[in-house]
Order: sequence, then structure tokens, then C-alpha cells
Amino acid sequence: MVVSGPSAALSICKDAAGIAGNVFAFGLFLSPIHTFRRVIRNCSTEQFSGLPYIYALLNCLICVWYGSPLISVDNVLVMTVNSIGAVFQLAYIILFIVYAERTKKLRMLGLLLAVFALFAIVVYGSLQITDRGMRWIFIGLLSCASLISMFASPLFIIKLVIRTESVEFMPFYLSLSTFLMSISFLLYGIFNLDVFIYVPNGIGTILGIVQLALYFHYKNKSREDCREPLMVSYI
Repeated sequence: MVVSGPSAALSICKDAAGIAGNVFAFGLFLSPIHTFRRVIRNCSTEQFSGLPYIYALLNCLICVWYGSPLISVDNVLVMTVNSIGAVFQLAYIILFIVYAERTKKLRMLGLLLAVFALFAIVVYGSLQITDRGMRWIFIGLLSCASLISMFASPLFIIKLVIRTESVEFMPFYLSLSTFLMSISFLLYGIFNLDVFIYVPNGIGTILGIVQLALYFHYKNKSREDCREPLMVSYI
């Protein structure tokens, strides 16, 4: 059966928004590379925290599961972006473990195993829900809550920027990537009529606008020697 008319146009718009979101997400996935270049160069994680990468990995795994055909319908692009994100986060975590001191190394390894165990419980538990609609709602609420908490994580950075009147902790391209990715998946969720996608990404879009507005307001007051980029949310 060939889909035509408004339905075809809606599907094309949805796919275009999803593909754009996948592209813009790379700006977020690549943002910690500068930090890990320093870690590798100094053979030490110094005072950097590995917790954001642990939490980002869990968020990506949950969203991968939500996008799978076993949970939701026609959300392949949600699966792809979060699968790639999970690979990046796992790579960062492994590098952190390799170069961390023994105490941090053991702690991060334990947290990594806990993430996989928790994800396995979520997958197994959701598969026990025989009603497809209830399973979608359960995992949808879980992924939505996870995404909202990830999008809310830059709030302390926003507060820091306002307090210090400096954007050294909030790199421009990181904020821009966050905004572009969020608005892309906001449109994707709207076109797909998926409340569990457009609600958290709507919040992410608003926070992205706030970050960009603050950047342009305070950029001339900031020092040029910007610190390593901080972790932010991924779809």
C-alpha cells in the first residue's frame, strides 16, 4: 500500500526532523573529546567526574529501548541516535576507568555494572507487561522522566553563568547543538504524535534558547580561556 497525500508529507517531515536530530546530536556526542584529550595527555582524570557519562549512558539505553519496535511504533531514528550516543558514552567511561586512580576506577566500574544490571531489569520487567499499550506507557514515562532530568542538568550551569557573568563554563557550540537537536526531536515527536518525545524535547528547546540568550548576553564579559565543556543532555 502506497501512502500519499497529507500522511506522506507528515512522514517525510518526521523523518527529516529525526535525521536532523541525529546529525545535530553529534555535536553533543563529540563535546567531551577535548576533556578526554587532556585526560589522556596527563594520564589522569584529575578532578573530573565520571558520573555524567554514567547517567548519560543509562539515559541512552532507556531511550534505545523506548525506540525499539517492541515498545513504540516507527521510532527507528530514536533508536539510532541513542545507540550511537550509548557507544560514545561507553567509550568515555572506559577511558575514564583506564586513567582514573584505583578508588575512582573501582567505583566507576561498579556503577557501569549497575547501569547494565538496571537496564536489564527494565527490559525484562517491561517484557512481562503483555498489554502493548501499557508497556509503551511504562517505558515512555521512564524515558520521558530520564530525558527531562538530563535536560534539567544544565540549570546549575545557567545559574553559574548568571552569578559569575561569564560563559566560560558554557561553550557556544555545545549550547547550539543542544538547541538544534532538541528542536529537531521536538518536531519529530509532534509529527509522530509522540508525547514522550515532544514533551521532554520541548523543555530542552526552551533551556537551549535560554543558554544561547545568556551566551550572547555575557560573551563579551567572559575570559577567552574557556574550561573543558561540561556534560549536557542527549536525546
